[in-house]
Amino acid sequence: MAETSIDYAAVYQALPGMVALLTPELVFADVNEAYVRGTGRSRGELVGRHLFDAFPDNPDDPSSTGARNLRASLLRVLSTGERDTMPLQRYDVENPERPGEWEQRFWSPVNTPVLGPDGKPGLIVHRVEEVTELVRARGRTDDGRGRVLEAELYSRARELQELNNRLRQAHAREREVALALQKAMLPARRQVGHHRAAVRYRPAVGALNVCGDWYDLVDLVGGHRIGVSVGDVVGHGLEAAGVMGQLRSALSAASRVADGPAQALNVVGRYAHVVDGAESATAVTTFIDFDRHTVTYSSAGHPPPVLLHGDGRVEFLDRATDPPLDAQPDPTPRSEAATSFTPGATLVLYTDGLIERRREDIDTGLLRLAESLRRHRTQDPETLADIVLLELLPPGGATDDTALVVVRL
Repeated sequence: MAETSIDYAAVYQALPGMVALLTPELVFADVNEAYVRGTGRSRGELVGRHLFDAFPDNPDDPSSTGARNLRASLLRVLSTGERDTMPLQRYDVENPERPGEWEQRFWSPVNTPVLGPDGKPGLIVHRVEEVTELVRARGRTDDGRGRVLEAELYSRARELQELNNRLRQAHAREREVALALQKAMLPARRQVGHHRAAVRYRPAVGALNVCGDWYDLVDLVGGHRIGVSVGDVVGHGLEAAGVMGQLRSALSAASRVADGPAQALNVVGRYAHVVDGAESATAVTTFIDFDRHTVTYSSAGHPPPVLLHGDGRVEFLDRATDPPLDAQPDPTPRSEAATSFTPGATLVLYTDGLIERRREDIDTGLLRLAESLRRHRTQDPETLADIVLLELLPPGGATDDTALVVVRL
């Protein structure tokens, strides 16, 4: 069947509900015909004007909160990038034909972000449904009992909004605590010896989806060597942050005394068996020997590191992959493999938030990563890390945490 060209501007104007498009500065970018009819303002009177200049609060009603509530909702959408459904609002509107005369109006607003390529809201879809007649109809019934119902309905809507605000504040506080805890437990960005390394951490989209992933870089004893690791704890929030800190610290300590990465993971695997919340946690660790130009690696159920050679060849380090940390039988040694590199190559470790997408085969994400690294292989680690995140993470942000380490060898 041939594709049909859709005139989205015409669709927007024909929408049966009242819809306005607002810029991040809360200026009208456009309004549809239903919005024009519902507000009694022409398109020319609205487009290009600030929302609260066109519709200010009723100055004759000092208790009016409609504009304040709407502003808070719109700013919340801009800061979170998420839709905000408001409860019933009383928002009086000045009669355009009789300046100074205000009409009591009731509205049910929904504010939805339109995300740009950078993942930030570029527009807000401000949809409103006027329910003034419904409220008035209730007020005309049953000898005044409808007035009581109207007042109760409005009161319950206010209570719901206050409850939602308190819930958002509680979630925001817990998110801040979790992020602060993660920042305290993860190693800061730094140079490893005289080698250039870039590290990135991106929390998942959502109120509490943080603190599952980690990374670590350590100087190893004996020769010119460093250890680089990443890991992933199932779950989010404060509990996952605590487990993450325990496993990262254990692997960091084990790597400094282990003969190789497999032995380090064996030690951490035994430790994971007694850590509540470590079920199905994954990790991969690499030992880089700059004198011998080798990378020795071992993986506990984690996506494979990538070795980007100077000629653009991409090598996935996938020849030593075993079950997650707590799933390996205690006496069973983990596997280990090694590969060589020439100076100037790049080693990349990451967590699954970088490559996995719902309803998509993981190989597709791995190929996407390989192609991005190949195209930008001449960039320094800091720039390369930023480019990879920009190209691979969805515009609105990933639904899982993402950790990324880029080391120039």
